[in-house]
Amino acid sequence: MNEYPFMLPVGLLTSDGRIQRAGTIRPATALDEIEPLGDERVKRNEAYYGLLLLSRVVTRLGPFSPVTPEVLAALPAPDYAYLQALYASLNTQTGTVVLPTPNSGAAAPVPAGPSTLETECPHCGAVLELDLADTGVPV
Repeated sequence: MNEYPFMLPVGLLTSDGRIQRAGTIRPATALDEIEPLGDERVKRNEAYYGLLLLSRVVTRLGPFSPVTPEVLAALPAPDYAYLQALYASLNTQTGTVVLPTPNSGAAAPVPAGPSTLETECPHCGAVLELDLADTGVPV
């Protein structure tokens, strides 16, 4: 399966004082999306689904491989939003986006998603819309 490099906008501060921004992500499988639904943490808190799903498809983040939900939970909010948008882009076949690779500066094609993401708050039911064009996230 193809993996795509990414560079987080802020980065994860590790215990050695380094900022980890480079990683790789792969497109999801049906099992990636279904299996976390049975996890007890998701049953207690639906918001945990995103952490479990991303931990299955983010294959490397700095020195972390595999990337656990606990590592992703420690990310700054802009990085988590970036990964959610990148996940949506990789798993929506509507075009092509070019992301720079962290090591070479060369570009890798990635399927593009919509310029906005819409989600529903699991607690209050409010519909939230994120305009990716205003966030600096490639669309």
